[in-house]
Amino acid sequence: MSRALARLRETTGDPLLVRAGRGLVPTPRAMELKDRVAQLVQETEEVLRPAATPDLRRVVRTFTLRTSEGFVENFGPPLLRRAALEAPGIRLCFVQKRDKDSTPLRDGSVDLETGVVAGTTGPEVRVRALFTDRFVGVVRVGHPLAEGEITAARYAGGRHISVSRRGLAKGLIDEALLPLGLEREIFTSVGGFATALALARASDLIASVPERHTGCLRDGLHTFALPVSMPPITVSMLWHPRLHADPVHRWLRETMVEICGLNTRIDQDRVSVGISQGSELESHKEPGVRDESVGPHRG
Repeated sequence: MSRALARLRETTGDPLLVRAGRGLVPTPRAMELKDRVAQLVQETEEVLRPAATPDLRRVVRTFTLRTSEGFVENFGPPLLRRAALEAPGIRLCFVQKRDKDSTPLRDGSVDLETGVVAGTTGPEVRVRALFTDRFVGVVRVGHPLAEGEITAARYAGGRHISVSRRGLAKGLIDEALLPLGLEREIFTSVGGFATALALARASDLIASVPERHTGCLRDGLHTFALPVSMPPITVSMLWHPRLHADPVHRWLRETMVEICGLNTRIDQDRVSVGISQGSELESHKEPGVRDESVGPHRG
């Protein structure tokens, strides 16, 4: 008490409290400061108090999501419907993901991103797994691979479309074929799965694409399980730590998890039926890399 009072006396240039018999009485300056200090303390408490849960129906805000065309095709519609129902003032702006650079998350030009965690992901970026995916083969209806057993030799013997943002002709599928003494003929290379499926729809080329990412894009095409063993892919959402405690951003993340989980069950039912009839990502929990459930990522 005495030390604190001494510092206050030195700062204000006033004794503030003076003796009156056995007690202390405030000076006029102390009485003047009393109400102002009380107001400042109240305001400070309000500023430091945890943010209250916002009324989502009154929130007006825009979130930019960097993701693939396939993700928007499959998960965009239910995500937009949920936003319109629960938070009509929130606008979602989808931009195409052309690389795995974390700069847009750091500089705030992107609020949320989806994809496979890579070694280039910033060490501070938070991650939460959304779903696992796998590659499947896709051809037009009437293609020779639309009938009969799909062996590794039959699959490798066709003409293929390579999908790579970096223009690479070879990938994990080619590595899986090597031990079998097989090699695909890469007839053309494109930068996205939507383009690959458009080419497969109008030709005899074979597209190999992630199953869940392209569910809507594959309508009207013949899908089959790849005849080689491929590791599953974990598709995650990524965000910068500065948005981690933001209640509205948290709502968006939880909504994404729910929608992807719901679509997982729907896709599994639909695909299991397709495979039984003969029709059937390159890679890698709230919390996350930092899978929000596992802490910092390993790259």
